[in-house]
Amino acid sequence: MGIDQIQINFSESALTMMNVVIAFIMFGVALDLRASDFKRSLKTPKPVLIGLLCQFLVLPAITFVLVLIVQPHPSIALGLFLVAACPGGNLSNFLTHLAKGNTPLSISMSAVSTVLAIVMTPLNTLFWASMYGPTKDMMTSFSINALDMFTTIFFMLGLPLILGMYVRYKMPKVAARINRMMMKVSIVVFLVFVVIMLANNFSVFSENIGQILGVVVLQNALAFIFGYILARLARVSVRDRRAITIETGIQNSGLGLILIFNFFGGAGGMAIVAAFWGVWHIVSGLTLATIWAKNPPPNVEETGEMHI
Repeated sequence: MGIDQIQINFSESALTMMNVVIAFIMFGVALDLRASDFKRSLKTPKPVLIGLLCQFLVLPAITFVLVLIVQPHPSIALGLFLVAACPGGNLSNFLTHLAKGNTPLSISMSAVSTVLAIVMTPLNTLFWASMYGPTKDMMTSFSINALDMFTTIFFMLGLPLILGMYVRYKMPKVAARINRMMMKVSIVVFLVFVVIMLANNFSVFSENIGQILGVVVLQNALAFIFGYILARLARVSVRDRRAITIETGIQNSGLGLILIFNFFGGAGGMAIVAAFWGVWHIVSGLTLATIWAKNPPPNVEETGEMHI
């Protein structure tokens, strides 16, 4: 059986729990957000706009070019399109801080991209999939309602974001107290679900990982590279560059995994792509952040000749 015909084994109850866990992770992220994070984006819009451009236009576009060159199996290509259409992962804020980047900018980009993802993730996925013949043909085998996808993403990202920010506004001390604990617990639970999924489908993953390993590593590397190039061309500060680069290369693959099971029947190639992305971007992100942490930017921002 080819990778396009494989379906990952994941029970309905486990899927429901995974949806809830993703929503709790987003709620935990929102406990760190304030209205001022969005206001900051309006006051200094250039870095945020560059980051969003990288996130929702550049990364999907270079993924499309990558797919045209590599021509992977349709389900793998569809998984790459979906992950590229997801917003930045919440890990990006921690990695930006570690990399001596602009953490408030990273938080602002994460907040804005999460809101935009309610619309942009379904639109980008469906648009780029329709532009590539094999994935366009594959899409006909799924009954995907764009409105249903919008609704699902809203309940997993938008609603927890609103509730979390409301709790932070009304009860800041309570929010601060439960934020760290909640984030750690929810992420651990999510990782447990991923491990269980991998264990239940170990033979499928072990037999097919070779087909997606190289292309996922290359897609992730291109995300970091193009994020950095655009930020540099825009002549933003060194700290802003680092935030934009990391935000572009760290994707919310957990959201992608949920959408794959909700709307794409757990298609094997897609699920393996999203699962491996979830592991690999932690490795690559930590590596890049550690390198940058050893080369902190100057206190007074320069043109960047001596710092990357």
